[in-house]
Amino acid sequence: MTGEHVLRNRRTWDARHSDWFGARARDQWVAQPHWGVWARPQAELPVFPDRLAGLDVVDLGCGTGYVCAWVARAGGRPVGVDNSPRQLATARALQGEFGLAFPLLHADAERLPLADRCADLAISEHGAVGWCDPYRWIPEAARILRPGGQLVFVRNSTLLVLCTGDDGPTGPQLRRDYADVHRVESSDGGVNFHLPTGPMLRLLRDNGLVVDDIVEDFAPADATSCAFDYVDVGWGRRWPSVEVWKASRTG
Repeated sequence: MTGEHVLRNRRTWDARHSDWFGARARDQWVAQPHWGVWARPQAELPVFPDRLAGLDVVDLGCGTGYVCAWVARAGGRPVGVDNSPRQLATARALQGEFGLAFPLLHADAERLPLADRCADLAISEHGAVGWCDPYRWIPEAARILRPGGQLVFVRNSTLLVLCTGDDGPTGPQLRRDYADVHRVESSDGGVNFHLPTGPMLRLLRDNGLVVDDIVEDFAPADATSCAFDYVDVGWGRRWPSVEVWKASRTG
């Protein structure tokens, strides 16, 4: 059964799409791989593995498909999955413009229409990791990974979530309770999810995933602004605003 937050987030992203992500989708397709709220290039923040050629890659919450486009250009075989039909419509239009063909599935990352052990890499950049229940999408990601395959996700840091309220950017005070960030009601009607470090480590372990690395990223020294209005540059220089998690399937 589809959870109520899935339908709420579909409505949220269909509405949000044209205002921000839809307008900038083409720029993302044109750009070289970059990550997180500070758009760090792959050379500075290595999210992709060293080699993508020949790998089956599933992008969980692919949005307008730019991560899939980066994978395809590097010789990988991407599949994009997203909850928003409007985002996927833009992805398909950009496929035609740029001459890149890969499957795009309108589906919920908590219930993937994919076979067991079909992927070498499952990736989420501020997609499923922020908008799906981790107790549902993490088991699905583990299910589709082959032994030795890797799950990689890029998300807001736990500290950023704790220091961000509904009425402005980050500040130096804690504005949310640590115990309450698993599910956060968004001001635009959506539902965000954020599992703190300890519970996330246990959830990954319980699903046969071993953490290889956790990287915390700060604002670049030369940053003067952020494309996301909830992140303050001065705050981001002092504290990490992005986390990159990498975990491998053991068997």
